[in-house]
Amino acid sequence: MKSIPIIQLGLGGVGRELAQQLLARRDAIAERYGVSLDYLGLVDSAGVLNTGAILSPEAVLAAVEAKAQGRSLLEQGGAARTDSAASLRGPTPVIAVDVSAASGNAGLLADAVRFGNRVVLANKQPLAAAYSQFLTLTEHGATRYEATVGAGLPVISTLQALLDSGDSLTRVEAAMSGTLGYLCAELEAGRSLSAALRDAHALGYTEPDPRDDLSGKDVARKALILARTCGLAWELDAIPAEPWFPPALAAVSRDEFMGRLEELDAPFAERVAEARATGSALRYVARVGPEGASVGLQLLPAAHPLAGLRGPDNLFSFTTARYAERPLVVRGPGAGLAVTAAGVLADIVATARELV
Repeated sequence: MKSIPIIQLGLGGVGRELAQQLLARRDAIAERYGVSLDYLGLVDSAGVLNTGAILSPEAVLAAVEAKAQGRSLLEQGGAARTDSAASLRGPTPVIAVDVSAASGNAGLLADAVRFGNRVVLANKQPLAAAYSQFLTLTEHGATRYEATVGAGLPVISTLQALLDSGDSLTRVEAAMSGTLGYLCAELEAGRSLSAALRDAHALGYTEPDPRDDLSGKDVARKALILARTCGLAWELDAIPAEPWFPPALAAVSRDEFMGRLEELDAPFAERVAEARATGSALRYVARVGPEGASVGLQLLPAAHPLAGLRGPDNLFSFTTARYAERPLVVRGPGAGLAVTAAGVLADIVATARELV
C-alpha cells in the first residue's frame, strides 16, 4: 500500500467538507486503488499543522471541528505560517491541495511544483495570476483544477479531453455563476432586482458584499482559466466583465449600496421587458474563443442552450470542429460545499493514482 501525503491549504467550508469526505472514503479508495491518502499537514491563514509525521484521522477531524468553532491552527498549537515552500514538502512527493480563497498562494504552489510535488486546486486565484505562473503550475499536468470553474461538474476534464483528442475549439459559452443565475431567474419571474438581491443575500447565496458577485470578476476569472486551458496566453484584463451596478455605486460602503438597490430596478426592468418582447432569455454569459472573450448580460434566443437554464445551475456549451452543429453541453450545480469538495477529492484520487 503506497502512502500519498496530502497537505491542505484552507479549512473554510469547502476545506472542512473535503477533509470529512476524504477520511470517509479513505478505506474504500485504498481498497480500490492500493493508495492510502494520508494527511501530512493542514494550513490556514494563521498557522501550519505539520510535524513531518502523518496526522491521524482523529487529529485531522479535531482540527476541522476546532476550525468550525472559530479556532485557527495557530490557536490549536500549530506553528505560525511563514509561506515557506518547506511547509509544502514531505519525504516523498506530496499533493498540495488549495481550497482557500487566498490570493497569495500562487508563488508558494509554483515552488511546490518545482520541488516535484503535485497540486490540486479549488482556489481560482493561483490560476488567474500571471500567465507565467499558470504555466509553471500546469506544465506536464502537475496541477488538477476541475473545481475552480464548475465545482463538481466535469468541465475542465471535458475541455482537456476534447483538445487532447485533436478537436479544435470554436467557442465556449457558459453561465457559471449560481448567484447571477438565480437573479436572472427571479427577474424573469417578475421580481425586482432589489427584492431578489436582498433575498439572495439573506439566504447566503451572495458574498458578504454582493458587489463581489455583481462585478462579474469571479466569472471573468473562470473564463480566463478556460481560455488558458485552451492555450490562450491571456491576462485577466483581456476579459472585460460587465458589472450589474454603475460606477457611482462601486465606491460607496456595503450598507449604503444595499440601501440604494432600488436605483437598479428600473434599468433591469427595461432589460427584462426587452427580453419578453423579443421572446429572448436574459442570461449572464461568458464567451471564450480564439478571437477574444466577453462577460456580461445577453439576450439569447429561445433555442440557445443557455436560454433553458433555470435557477442557480451552471451550464457550459462547447462548440468545436467535431461538435459544430450541436454543441457539447455540461450542466448541473456549479456551487455548494458538498459538490465542490467532491470535485476536489476526485482530482486528488486521480493525482494519487498517477503517483503509484
